[in-house]
Amino acid sequence: MSPDTVLGEPEWRAREETHVARMRPWTGPHQARRSRGEKHPVLDFLFTYYSLPPAQLERWQPGAGVLLTGERARRFLDRTGYVETPDGVHADPVLPPKRARMAGRAVSLLEATAARPPRLNCFGLHEWAMVYRHPPDEVRHAQLPLRLGSSGTDDVVESLDIRCGHFDAFRFFTEQARPLNMLQPTRETQRDLDQPGCLHVGMDLYKWAYKLGPLVPSELLGDCFELAADIRVLDMRASPYDLSALGYSPVPIETAAGRAEYARHQAAFARRAAPLRERLITLYRGLLSGTEVGSESQ
Repeated sequence: MSPDTVLGEPEWRAREETHVARMRPWTGPHQARRSRGEKHPVLDFLFTYYSLPPAQLERWQPGAGVLLTGERARRFLDRTGYVETPDGVHADPVLPPKRARMAGRAVSLLEATAARPPRLNCFGLHEWAMVYRHPPDEVRHAQLPLRLGSSGTDDVVESLDIRCGHFDAFRFFTEQARPLNMLQPTRETQRDLDQPGCLHVGMDLYKWAYKLGPLVPSELLGDCFELAADIRVLDMRASPYDLSALGYSPVPIETAAGRAEYARHQAAFARRAAPLRERLITLYRGLLSGTEVGSESQ
């Protein structure tokens, strides 16, 4: 994928400033909390479960196929993955073997997910299953009270069908909750089970964006991050935790009205995620088409 877009210094610097301003409302407060030793049970997830450091999220990058011109473009050469030509600087589009193998697996998963209709009947019970019959002082967010208490939370888990198909949520279920799940996902069955209605599948678009390093444009990375941030809020509002002290109202999935509200939000996020998934698929496919090792690894 050779550069087919040329950005002069005024244009790419304007994009850079726009991206930093877009991400700073997320990265700045997180870094401030971290400096004070404070935890945020909703938003920390975006920087702990997902591994991209805040400083890298803030840092603008043009993505594949974009040539940066101007003397200041040479500062991109201090980063991994950029090359210089007589005309300017661009991200090297050749995927190293390890990244090519990752890309082949990722695009296969993304395409399989995109081919399925969204399933909207899980109601966020994965968060409830993560605390089921667990000692209160050992739950993930022990600093937060449970809205219904421990016994009330357990009653909800036992009264509703759990249909979690996403392995990276299922692996955090308590031992007592795992047999209650109608599905038993594994890493090996992820391609067969991930579906676009799953909140965690939607959030994971952010992961598949930053896994491409400098080859993903920051505009797409930012779109995926903001989607993940918005989904995370619903994920926790529908959880058994009482987040009222943090200003979050509950989505009470223990009630029929709450489950209907959850499904409406879930459907809206699935619609919002679909074009981002397609953009990632197109980008991955374009990179793999020019990488022999990546093409063979699919």
